[in-house]
Amino acid sequence: MTHPLALLFAAALGLTVGSFLNVCIYRIPKRESLLFPGSRCGTCRKPLHWYHNIPIVSYLALRGRCGQCGAAISIRYPVVEAITALLIVLVVAVTPPGALLASRLVLTCILIVLFAIDLELQILPNVITLPGIAAGLVFSLFAPPGLRDALLGAVLGAGVLYGIAAAYYLVRREEGLGMGDVKMLAMIGAFLGWRAVLLTLVMSSFSGAVLGVALMATRRGGLQYALPFGTFLAAGAFIAMLAGESILSWYLGYYFDGL
Repeated sequence: MTHPLALLFAAALGLTVGSFLNVCIYRIPKRESLLFPGSRCGTCRKPLHWYHNIPIVSYLALRGRCGQCGAAISIRYPVVEAITALLIVLVVAVTPPGALLASRLVLTCILIVLFAIDLELQILPNVITLPGIAAGLVFSLFAPPGLRDALLGAVLGAGVLYGIAAAYYLVRREEGLGMGDVKMLAMIGAFLGWRAVLLTLVMSSFSGAVLGVALMATRRGGLQYALPFGTFLAAGAFIAMLAGESILSWYLGYYFDGL
C-alpha cells in the first residue's frame, strides 16, 4: 500500500500542477506563452498577487471573483485543480515508483488539458497531441507497454479513427470526426499500447452514444449535434490506463467461461 504521506504529497502536488494546467487550458488555444507574462486577470489584465493563486483556497476566499476588479472567475479553475489532485492521487496509489509512474502522470496531465479544451472549444491542439505521441514512444523505451506495442498502438489509434472518419465522409459528404481525434488516439496508443486503444475506443464510443441518445431524448440535441469526442477519449484512456488489464481479463474470462 502507498504510504498516506505519499498520497498527501501527491494531492498537494496535484493541486499545484492543476493550477498550471489551467494556464495551459487557457493559453494554448490562444497560442500564448505559458510562462510570460505571469498570472493575470482575464478581464482587467492586472497581475495577480501570489495569495490570489493558492489552488482552490484563493477561489473560495475571493468568492469566485478577481481580487482586483471583482470580475467573476470561471468555476473551471478550482474544478481542474481538484480533479487533477484526485487523479494524481489515484495514479500514485496504484502505480509503483519508476518510469511507469512518470509516464502515467504525464499522460494524466495531457488528458486533463485535452478534455477541458475540447469540452470548451471543440479543438484538440496539435501542439499537445503531436509531442504527446513522441513522449509516449520515448516512455515506452523504459516502461510498459514497450516500444513495439507503443508503435502498434499509435498506428492502430490513428488508423482506426482515420478509417472511420474517411468512411463517414464518403457516405455523408461531411466531416464526422476531426483529425484532432485521430492524433489524440494515436497519442493514447503510444502511451498505453494497442490493446488499450481498442478498450479506449469501445468505452468512449459507448459513453458518447449514451450521452447522444440522452441529449436527443431531452431535446437538447439532434443527429447533427456535435459531441466533443476528445473528452470521451480522455476519460476512456484514463480508465484504460489504470484498469485496462483488469477489464480485459474480466471480459475474456467471462466470454470464454460462457463458451
